[in-house]
Amino acid sequence: MTAHEPLYTAAEKRKRIFAIVGASSGNLVEWFDFYVYAFCAIYFAPAFFPSDDPTVALLNTAGVFAAGFLMRPVGGWLFGRVADRYGRKRSMLISVLMMCAGSLVIACLPTYASIGVAAPALLLAARLFQGLSVGGEYGTTATYMSEVALKGKRGFFSSFQYVTLIGGQLLAVLVVVILQQLLDEAELKAWGWRIPFVVGALAAVVSLYLRSSLEETSSAETRGNKEAGTLAGLFKHHKAAFLTVLGYTAGGSLIFYTFTTYMQKYLVNTVGMHAKTASGVMTFALFCYMVMQPAFGALSDRIGRRASMQWFGALGALCTVPILLTLKTIESPVAAFCLIILAMAIISFYTSISGLVKAEMFPPEVRALGVGLSYAIANAMFGGSAEYVALALKSIGHEDYFYWYVSFMLAIAFLVSFRLPKQASYLHHDR
Repeated sequence: MTAHEPLYTAAEKRKRIFAIVGASSGNLVEWFDFYVYAFCAIYFAPAFFPSDDPTVALLNTAGVFAAGFLMRPVGGWLFGRVADRYGRKRSMLISVLMMCAGSLVIACLPTYASIGVAAPALLLAARLFQGLSVGGEYGTTATYMSEVALKGKRGFFSSFQYVTLIGGQLLAVLVVVILQQLLDEAELKAWGWRIPFVVGALAAVVSLYLRSSLEETSSAETRGNKEAGTLAGLFKHHKAAFLTVLGYTAGGSLIFYTFTTYMQKYLVNTVGMHAKTASGVMTFALFCYMVMQPAFGALSDRIGRRASMQWFGALGALCTVPILLTLKTIESPVAAFCLIILAMAIISFYTSISGLVKAEMFPPEVRALGVGLSYAIANAMFGGSAEYVALALKSIGHEDYFYWYVSFMLAIAFLVSFRLPKQASYLHHDR
């Protein structure tokens, strides 16, 4: 190739962009299914965990939400192995089928009043199944999108993983907002909360169609490597990279779930907003957050992944406590929205390149496993427990401790970001 020849032909560019759209669109459906649980919990919590104290009921549903995260490391390992040994496409098809099956089960579950303690037990089983699925979804999709993205613009194109991940949250909360307009609170608690789970299950058809048309990005050579998709292959040569990813993902996951899934409950349960107002604030905030991702991804293409991660860690550590303390005392929904957007802009330094910065740390034969397992472990320990820890501290009168906990984890992410390479990455040598 000469210096004047384009890196990609027009047809190759179109093909790769279509692959990004296909992978990320399936990602949207899967994360919609996962987040519907968080946004509907306010309404179905009493049906599975009867209690006179709403905080206790929410605490129980948050516990089930956190339990789903405990399956993520298993899913990260299982689907990472499948993706590295048998292909990214196959792994993505299986994961979306499992997620939507779990969503359909939750939609049909009888309540505590009907079958007693079996109801929350079945709810837990369905969430564990979904946790297994989403544990594999993140790593495989991040790997696929980083491999298919155009060189020089990988930050921009890879950011669409979180555009659709956040889009899944946005659609979930939008469905809740629409139902709030059509149904009264009694109807939502009785049966209306089931509707979003049915919608998510039906969306599987679209997701499967989009993903079935994708081309495989891994090669037969890497899939045939004896260490492909194995823990031995990952830890023998890439243990330091694995620990680095764990270090910054812990803080990234914690602050992400604090200002997305938990924030709706925080606005209702701590700030004192009406549920409809809180849903409206979060709808607009999530939309702005989603739109931010490509801009921050493109910024990383200019300043580097390392610099983006350093800005994320530093600003997150300094600003989290002031933002949450101020939110706690204000009454204006507009002011609350502005503070949440400020936090989301800081988080965007991380989320826009979350999958890519991990993928750049591992070679193709263990990439999906390295990305998926490291993310899943940190996410299960810190992201999945965010709501539970926050609500537990609130229940004993020390909610402010949670703010400092988040800031401390962001300080660790800042320090770990210095271990990231300035420029070199395995992806630079890929196709």
